[in-house]
Amino acid sequence: MSAPRLSSTPLPGIGVRYDLTTRESRRLSVVAHRDGHRTISAYREDDPDACDLSVRLSSEEATTLIDALMPAHHTPSLLSTTDLGLVAERIELPGSSHWNGRLLGESRIRTDTGASVVAVLRRAEAIPSPTPHFRLAGGDTLIVIGTREGVEAAAAILGRE
Repeated sequence: MSAPRLSSTPLPGIGVRYDLTTRESRRLSVVAHRDGHRTISAYREDDPDACDLSVRLSSEEATTLIDALMPAHHTPSLLSTTDLGLVAERIELPGSSHWNGRLLGESRIRTDTGASVVAVLRRAEAIPSPTPHFRLAGGDTLIVIGTREGVEAAAAILGRE
């Protein structure tokens, strides 16, 4: 198997075509139209010049597909993972949450889950390293880092009504 190859070809008046040849020598192409649409095409294995499938995507659909293809984005709220088994995730505090108006320390997130709230996003403001005395508010987005299990447990605690 050879390494994957990507080439691009300008298409005057249309956009740019990107051709990918996979390690298995399969051909895929993406035409990036000037209007933001994308056309994805897959070619037959027995005849690399014969198109087997062609799908036109809106720019929103293309963005969604890109998100699905990125290994670090297997969930919409996932920010990153490391080889250490840690994840960072955005968790929104619903207005109906039991913790709306309460102190972060009362939630016992770090003690009970091992995950840490490293920042809170509130409207257009970022509050880094909130202390246990930080008062939570519905609509806050908490940036939580920990193991996958710890972050999921923190999300369950924060979602409590």
